[in-house]
Amino acid sequence: MNLRILDPRQSAEGEPLSLAPALASLEGAVIGLLDNAKIGTARFYDHVADLLRTEHGAREFIRRRKPDATRPAPAELIAEMSAADAIVSGIGD
Repeated sequence: MNLRILDPRQSAEGEPLSLAPALASLEGAVIGLLDNAKIGTARFYDHVADLLRTEHGAREFIRRRKPDATRPAPAELIAEMSAADAIVSGIGD
């Protein structure tokens, strides 16, 4: 059996990906919350949004939900999320 390890810091062609620079602060930031369509994600993101707003000063949230957890987010959904200063994408099982 072969074990294949994927490095998320590289493209499919093996080229290093450039990461977006870190935000200096979340004060006044627009945060995207990408829901993976699992049952616990919306409730979890309610809590995350509350923490980011009250403890870090986030101004606004763009919340979107993928059609289901097994597929990548559609291009249109990614385009909508691009208006955010930062995006949180996670699993809410």
